[in-house]
Amino acid sequence: MNLHEYQAKELLRRHGVNSPAGRLARSAEEAAEAARDIGGDRWVVKAQIHAGLRQDAGGVQLCDTPEAVAEAAAGLLGRRLVTPQTGAKGKLVRSVYVEQAVSYDREIYLATLIDRSAGRVAIIAAREGGNDIEARLAAAPDEMLSLVVDPVDGVQESAAAALAGQLGLDGAAADQAVALMKALNKAFQDFDASLIEINPLVVTAEGQLLALDVKMVLDDNAQFRHPDLANLRDEEEVDPAELEARDYNLNYVRLEGNIGVMGNGAGLALATVDLLKEHGGEPADFMDIRPEATRAQVTHGFKLLLRNPEVRAILVNIYGGGILRCDTVAEGIAAACKEEGLRVPLIVRAAGTNGELARKILMSQGIPVTFAQSLGQAAAKVVEAAGRKAA
Repeated sequence: MNLHEYQAKELLRRHGVNSPAGRLARSAEEAAEAARDIGGDRWVVKAQIHAGLRQDAGGVQLCDTPEAVAEAAAGLLGRRLVTPQTGAKGKLVRSVYVEQAVSYDREIYLATLIDRSAGRVAIIAAREGGNDIEARLAAAPDEMLSLVVDPVDGVQESAAAALAGQLGLDGAAADQAVALMKALNKAFQDFDASLIEINPLVVTAEGQLLALDVKMVLDDNAQFRHPDLANLRDEEEVDPAELEARDYNLNYVRLEGNIGVMGNGAGLALATVDLLKEHGGEPADFMDIRPEATRAQVTHGFKLLLRNPEVRAILVNIYGGGILRCDTVAEGIAAACKEEGLRVPLIVRAAGTNGELARKILMSQGIPVTFAQSLGQAAAKVVEAAGRKAA
């Protein structure tokens, strides 16, 4: 579950992470009132959408008067903000966060996430934060610093102090950084987060550390432990098809392409998406059918692909094994095609348990399907069927 900036900051304040005073506003009048109540002589108006790089798209504006705050809010509210992370359609701005502007000397990057190679929580950092941090660290990976957190003992004082020193912090600022790392790790555990990112973490002239922008993602699989956080989900920010998929326990993410994708297992689905890209195709979605999926859930998932008006061809890549068998998937596909109608080419690769039975089921049901023996062959066929020659 993605959180808005204002929600993430509110949660982190419970753990002692400082950020500038701010308030949410849903109208120009509320924004001006928020500026007056917050006080000060400069404010920042920030579009609240689930996407980064807002500043480059005009989604973060500095204002000197409450009237200017109102004008900035009016210009953002109701506008579709397009950033490199939103896709071409952008995201509709429904609210803005009015925050007291602060002066600072430095920007730092600090985040907590899962280090999958170590199987532990890790803190990663960089001496220079700000926009486009991913590209800068990719170009200079040696600038990324990290600290793997012990799952029992947590963040060790000496290791955190060493990382603070690598970030160029000393004195009171270094002490704050150590406390901040401990707080981030505790928040990460307490909220069952998968990512907490502070970018930038700024150092003021007085040596105070402030979280100027925060991104937080909570693990959906752990939400049953946090009923108090359920109301933080902004369903208006989520594609309706993704909400529908969630109700049927399907992992589904809408993408910008024209090839519908269905696979079982996140790794297989990701590999399928990657291979389509390598062959010159553009996936319209990421769909992972869970191992315990029923025929009804598969049927509903395939209907989502059929209902997407952008889809020009569909690739189903199934490896039967364990609980989910290929014939269960085939039965779900056949049911969906009968109810919705199949209007686009369908390419299926069914391997593993009952793969041959799955092929027989689809043929006996009269489903017009092209079978592929390998994933590479399937990718080439579906890219060509979608109207583009395979590379």
